[in-house]
Amino acid sequence: MRRATVTRQTTETRIAVTLDCDGTGTYRIATGIGFLDHMLEQLSRHSLIDLEAAAEGDLHIDHHHTTEDSALAIGEALSKALGDRRGIQRFGTAYAPMDETLTRVSIDISGRSYLVWRTAFTQPKLGDFDTELFEHWFQSFAQAAGITLHVETLYGRNNHHIVESAFKALARALRAAIEVDPRKADAVPSTKGTLGGA
Repeated sequence: MRRATVTRQTTETRIAVTLDCDGTGTYRIATGIGFLDHMLEQLSRHSLIDLEAAAEGDLHIDHHHTTEDSALAIGEALSKALGDRRGIQRFGTAYAPMDETLTRVSIDISGRSYLVWRTAFTQPKLGDFDTELFEHWFQSFAQAAGITLHVETLYGRNNHHIVESAFKALARALRAAIEVDPRKADAVPSTKGTLGGA
């Protein structure tokens, strides 16, 4: 089973994540940040990855640490669940339209962490959430998961739509990349024979 549980505890946050790559997109999310919860629910539902994430963080300061550490824990859980990446498709690209917005996400589950972020916002906050933290979430997730991640909003105006289309496109790209290829189910998809990680 491609399933993993990760706990992360620092002086700033306490986070527990359970993730199942072969799920149905069921979720139970409670980070203490409503908008982040909404985005992680989208990630689970559209990737078909079952996700449980509970976080307690220093929200009396700001949302930074909880946002960062939730991404690190989810990325680490994904990496552990995939193990040696044997049999996976490895690559995934998805477009997610949301009204006037269109975002494209491409990923390579390569063992190499890299983020290209070509997404911009026209306001510093969505509700009480700093929009700059979205890039930080994707960066932290890519780092912990060991993936190369390209996120580009091709066009859009509404900041909520821009963020949501990015998470939905990530979800669909992940769904494609972690799918097992029945023709190569026993092989690591690399000429090097390894993709890093667990």
